[in-house]
Amino acid sequence: MKKFFKKPIIISLLIAFITCGCVVINYLGKAGKTSGAAQRATDWQQNTADIICEETGMLITLTGDWHRWRGENFDALVIDTSLNLNWAANKPALSWVFRYAGAGYSGPAVVGTTLYLSGAAEGYDFAFALDTRTGDIKWQQTLGARFVQNYGDGPRGTITIDNDKLYLIRGAGQIHCLSAVDGEIIWQRDIVSDFGGRLMGMWGYSESPIVDGNLVICTPGGRTGTKVALDKNTGETVWITDEWTDQASYSSPIIAVVEGVRQYIQQSSNGVAGVRAEDGKLLWSVNVPGYRVAVVPTPVYYDNMVFATAGYNAGCAGIKLSKRGDAFHAEMLYNNRNMVNHHGGVVLVNEHIYGFSDALGWICLNFRTGETVWNTGRASRDVGKGAILAVNDRLILLEETSGTMVVIAASPDGWKEYGRMELPERTEISSMNDMVWAHPVIANGKLYIRDQDLLFAFDLTKK
Repeated sequence: MKKFFKKPIIISLLIAFITCGCVVINYLGKAGKTSGAAQRATDWQQNTADIICEETGMLITLTGDWHRWRGENFDALVIDTSLNLNWAANKPALSWVFRYAGAGYSGPAVVGTTLYLSGAAEGYDFAFALDTRTGDIKWQQTLGARFVQNYGDGPRGTITIDNDKLYLIRGAGQIHCLSAVDGEIIWQRDIVSDFGGRLMGMWGYSESPIVDGNLVICTPGGRTGTKVALDKNTGETVWITDEWTDQASYSSPIIAVVEGVRQYIQQSSNGVAGVRAEDGKLLWSVNVPGYRVAVVPTPVYYDNMVFATAGYNAGCAGIKLSKRGDAFHAEMLYNNRNMVNHHGGVVLVNEHIYGFSDALGWICLNFRTGETVWNTGRASRDVGKGAILAVNDRLILLEETSGTMVVIAASPDGWKEYGRMELPERTEISSMNDMVWAHPVIANGKLYIRDQDLLFAFDLTKK
């Protein structure tokens, strides 16, 4: 049964469809033609239900796989009412622990019963695949010399799955295409030597590449061009954004369809911009005051608005996009320091932004105005700084110092907790501050938490 929607989908509506037993197959564009993302929805056989959002042109996965960084719609949002989110009554059981992931902050990507991840050990970076049912290894592939950094060695970005191929970027700037079947290297390039790539700061490329149609999109940064598109099958250069030459940030790009134009929206060392997917033409850009040191969080797009944030006292900005003839116009509606997000990320749920602000603690903002709705306060140490994942109408918070996981309501009404749990053990791999920085992932009923070489799989299915 197909469902067609003319308006952006809000979380409560999605949950209602699933609860009522409706299986939503996909959403087609206004013209009645299947969008590129809708066509790709047929490629993934593991998902229970998919919707194509007219505002972004992207696939929203309701339950199932996790093919890339922050999920199919780049929003760190999971809709699956079969999950146990009341941990006060019933804490999730530990399914298994994999102990050989090596050093790194890369998060899992999952399709069916296979999980893909990357790490570093014994002088090398490597990628590997696990069986999600048992935690047993399927294959491992050496990629090259180990990326070494005092805040933690190894890869930072998440692997992107595209049918039978995998794509990943390592800390020193190498981009690889691997076979998903056995890890064989199909092609590789170096975005530093090939494109004169320049990264703000010294902590290593952390971008997760995106695959869009026949293109792989990545961000070398620098005078040659901030972004490049490569042929996903050969690695050959398709286009370079020579109009945009900011240094690369630590952020990852997203895809959005704005006023009918498909574009890639990305944070850089100086601000945020959108480039046309077809040829890399710079459509719009906004310098955000205060961007310095490191810009990490992935931007959020909804309803012709972009929300961007960064740490180191940079703050946040709400940017309204419009189109006048063939030209795009970007207007900064607000710029404040309510949300100062280091790298735990933010999520958008029903027109409210949630995340950790270095200025105000865990916080809820009005997406349209940037005004604070509630916050826990910077001095609160009950649940400290960390990463966030939206699940139905709730949020899973992962505290970076301890690995404590907390479930709260995704509600503008304030903090309401539904339980918490601790990691069974911590890694013995030492870095400068020993933080749990890999973001949480939920796929096919399991919650995955990485602490360097340790990968924990918790069973989230209701009993």
